[in-house]
Amino acid sequence: MEDKIIKQISLFAENKPGRLANVANKMKSAGINIRAFTIAESGDFGIIRMVVDRSDYAHRILHDAGFTVSETSVLGIEMNDVPGSMSRIAEVFGKVKINIDYAYAFVTRDQKALLIVRVNDIEKAIKTLEEEGIKLISMKELENI
Repeated sequence: MEDKIIKQISLFAENKPGRLANVANKMKSAGINIRAFTIAESGDFGIIRMVVDRSDYAHRILHDAGFTVSETSVLGIEMNDVPGSMSRIAEVFGKVKINIDYAYAFVTRDQKALLIVRVNDIEKAIKTLEEEGIKLISMKELENI
């Protein structure tokens, strides 16, 4: 089951111009590719959530640069890039009472959509998605996208 979990990097940063550039430059200098990210604003600070190709290394680089950083377990769900794909995922989770805490998505080079989700019960989510024939992306596969 562990091979179905993606490590997401979350960090707190002041909500002011240049902070995202600072984070992005740290990733660039370390040769880390940011696959997807989202920013949630909360007054004077924001939470930057990222899926990167080398999460352990990214965590160390950002921590050493003085950022408050953590890793969170999320799922990467592969979908066809067509209308209704996200609806199917939401319906599957709704039927078994799995709550989506947050989500963000991106499209891969081979035209697959990848939905990153944090859910309230990750083990149940993995089991349910596998039973429904829905493909989960591993960290290894993410590194090669």
